[in-house]
Amino acid sequence: MKETISFILYIAIVFLATYLVIHYVGQRTQVSGTSMEYTLSDGDNLIVDKISYRFHAPERFDIIVFPFQYEEDTYYIKRIIGLPGETVQIDEAGNIYIDGEVLEESYGREVMLDQGQAAEPIELGEDEYFVLGDNRNASSDSRDPRVGVVHGKDIIGRAWLRIYPFDSIGFIKHQ
Repeated sequence: MKETISFILYIAIVFLATYLVIHYVGQRTQVSGTSMEYTLSDGDNLIVDKISYRFHAPERFDIIVFPFQYEEDTYYIKRIIGLPGETVQIDEAGNIYIDGEVLEESYGREVMLDQGQAAEPIELGEDEYFVLGDNRNASSDSRDPRVGVVHGKDIIGRAWLRIYPFDSIGFIKHQ
C-alpha cells in the first residue's frame, strides 16, 4: 500500500512539474510559412521562452510569439522593430524610420515593396510594439491592419531554441 501511494504521489509531482513548465516557463511551437526566412524556416520546431519577459521588457530585434486575434490557436512569429513610445514609418524605398531616424538593421531579406499602414507614421502607445517578418514581402505583420501593433500583454514569449530539424538545432540569434 505504501509503495502504491508513493508511486501515485511521484506521478502527480511529474504531471504538476510538466504543467508548470509548459504554462509558465516554455512552450513548443512550430513555424508555419516563410515570413521569417532565412532566420526561421517553414516546419522549424522551436522552444519559446515564456519567463524572461517577466523580468525585463522585450527589446528591439527580439523574435516573439503572439496570438493572431482573428483565428483561435494561431500564433505569429515576428521580429520587434518599434518599441513603446516610438514613432514608426516606412518610406517608398522600404527604409524603416524610428522617430525620424533611419533604422540600421540587416534582418530584412529584401527591400519592402508594401509599406502598408506604416506609410503614415504610427505612434506606439505605452505597451505597443511594431513587428515585421524577416521575409518582408511575404509577411503579414504590423503593416497589415489585421495584425496591427502587438500589445505587450499579448506576447507569449521569445523564440529561444530550435529543436528541429536536427541539423539546425541551436539557440536563436536575436541581436
